[in-house]
Amino acid sequence: MSGRSILVTAGASGIGRAIAELFHARGDRVIVCDVDQAALDSIAAALPGIVTSRTDVADPAAVAAMIDRVGPISVLINNAGVAGPIGGIETNDPDEWARCFAVNVHGAFHTIHAVAPAMRAAGEGAIINISTASTVTGLPGRSAYVASKWALEGLTRNVAREFGPAGIRVNAIRPGFMDTERMRGLMARAAERLQRPVAEVEAEALGYISMRTKIQPSEIGEMAWFLASDAARHITAQIIGVDGNAEWEG
Repeated sequence: MSGRSILVTAGASGIGRAIAELFHARGDRVIVCDVDQAALDSIAAALPGIVTSRTDVADPAAVAAMIDRVGPISVLINNAGVAGPIGGIETNDPDEWARCFAVNVHGAFHTIHAVAPAMRAAGEGAIINISTASTVTGLPGRSAYVASKWALEGLTRNVAREFGPAGIRVNAIRPGFMDTERMRGLMARAAERLQRPVAEVEAEALGYISMRTKIQPSEIGEMAWFLASDAARHITAQIIGVDGNAEWEG
């Protein structure tokens, strides 16, 4: 074991699980929190020694209680995020909008707030926030999601300035067109709405990515690993795209 403790929020499936699997395989103590108990049970069975916690990051008391249970965190990976309301902003439900920010932005604040004292005491630490390439391209019909991720990127840069003197690095990753079950579902729904084949809709989307490629969840894990490593010891306040260069979305 490396002696590091890694917390991955929403780490029981998708990108979060890929990140958790990679850090676990390389010897770190990994803690995964999620709201999906079945997914937590699945990852616990697959990765012996992993620590799981059913925690909603939007609840500050629950986050604080989790950190009290699991102890100091060396690397925090804020992966938790929800899609928020979909459609023109005038149709957005205010409660759905608020929930999007409660998870995507306030959730990151709650976890950073909870782990920061121990990181400061240790004189080191790494915080990695998972954003989206859609902050670069814009995405009509997804204003809550894009605005919340912009807020997360602003939080990343500002907290990096606050924490830099304490030796704590704060960066963000912008994933692109992910090869995940969630993205496949989004493509299927878009194809149904447009009355077009899924393959055609996917090909059109890939046409606006310079490298014409989907991104594997493990690639986000590798970037997170790098940013958490000594090789990145002087990298902070950076927003790094792992997206093949997303040019546009529609």
